[in-house]
Amino acid sequence: MTEVWSDRFEEGLNPVIEAFNASIGFDILLLQEDLDGSIAHAQMLAKCGVITTNEAIKLQEGLEKIRLEAASGLFNPDQKDEDIHFAVERRLITLLGPLGKKLHTGRSRNDQVGCDFRLWLRRQIDILDSDLERLQKALFNQSENHVRTLIPGYTHLQRAQPLSLAHHLLAYIEMIARDRERLLDVRKRVNISPLGAAALAGTSVPIDRQYTASKLGFERIYSNSLDAVSDRDFAVEFVAASALIMAHLSRMAEEVILWASEEFAFIRLTDRCATGSSLMPQKKNPDVPELVRGKTGRVFGNLQALLTMIKGLPLAYNKDFQEDKESVFDTVNTTKNSLVAMSILFEEGIIFLPQNLSSAVDSDYSNATDVADYLVKKGIPFREAYQIVGRLIKDCIAKKILLKDLSLNEWKEIHSSFSEDIFLKLDPEQVVASRTSEGGTAFEKVEDRLKYWRGQLHSRKE
Repeated sequence: MTEVWSDRFEEGLNPVIEAFNASIGFDILLLQEDLDGSIAHAQMLAKCGVITTNEAIKLQEGLEKIRLEAASGLFNPDQKDEDIHFAVERRLITLLGPLGKKLHTGRSRNDQVGCDFRLWLRRQIDILDSDLERLQKALFNQSENHVRTLIPGYTHLQRAQPLSLAHHLLAYIEMIARDRERLLDVRKRVNISPLGAAALAGTSVPIDRQYTASKLGFERIYSNSLDAVSDRDFAVEFVAASALIMAHLSRMAEEVILWASEEFAFIRLTDRCATGSSLMPQKKNPDVPELVRGKTGRVFGNLQALLTMIKGLPLAYNKDFQEDKESVFDTVNTTKNSLVAMSILFEEGIIFLPQNLSSAVDSDYSNATDVADYLVKKGIPFREAYQIVGRLIKDCIAKKILLKDLSLNEWKEIHSSFSEDIFLKLDPEQVVASRTSEGGTAFEKVEDRLKYWRGQLHSRKE
């Protein structure tokens, strides 16, 4: 490492320490961003008269040659390069000689890595947003086919009230919409340029920070050089937003797992998205949602790792920051793969079973609230109606019958306000159709929301 450090150093690193110190094994992912940032930096140096225009052109040509070498597999830095920044600089010096040594004028690896990291994460956020939209579309397409398919709604995992299946699926579309909003909000704070902060105090070299920021598509620059090189809030925020995405995917996955069980039997998994057992020939396992549920813990762990890393760091840059990348890289990879897998699952891996769903909502007491509401409309106070229906349910359970099995005379014995129209109120479709409050599960309300999401998800050309 004496090749890359100043002449103050007389010896190279202990090989074990060299390996411990190196990050090239994972920050090679930042190669394209490092090249982009270096090209913009070279162009800025020429604009400010620090180097000549011809020198900037040659530096750019050298950097683009490294890009081509990487694409063809000829650029293979190793541990001795320590990180991607030194690897690129070393190769550039080999290609251009002394000119290559001019590129690092007016910048430090501290602001350089901050720039590279933000450029990379900005691109990943845009990809993740597309992945989230794909899952929304998969859920939307299922919803369109199941507006009038009923599904039991649960609270405390106990049957509560029947729902439109489309309404249930639309809840996840709304949830994902918040995920997308959070990511785009994080993107604003990712999209700030630290270039020009140098090591921590700025530089005496005449530079134009706004120029490089504009060249690289940053919205603005950091106003404080110390903050610029020590800020990792954006990484924590991103992983926190991803943790919520994974939490939502895990909730979705749990429902799919339950629905696919013989006890629920609400869906059938297709062969394209299920596996078998090496021992039991009858098994079809929901591996996709189980893996998503399991991988959620990785992202939660990454969030805790980042928070722990930054909690006691003094200003400005510290080597601890090397630990930010693997957590963020893993979070991006895990979240992206989980989103794609869940999208495929809803696109081609799940077949809802309407007959089983219909039987489920027709064989419980989830219409009990509607009986209470019926009495309320007859002028009976809700709490009194609630107690009347509670006693009625108790009697039905004892007799092992459902509310629909009671005769009209039995209804009148319970309360004189009941008449023949109570049977219509008990019908699950009528129960769902009656929930006409804003945001409710009534079919007309679901259709309205589908119309909204159709405009949101399909307004752009595919």
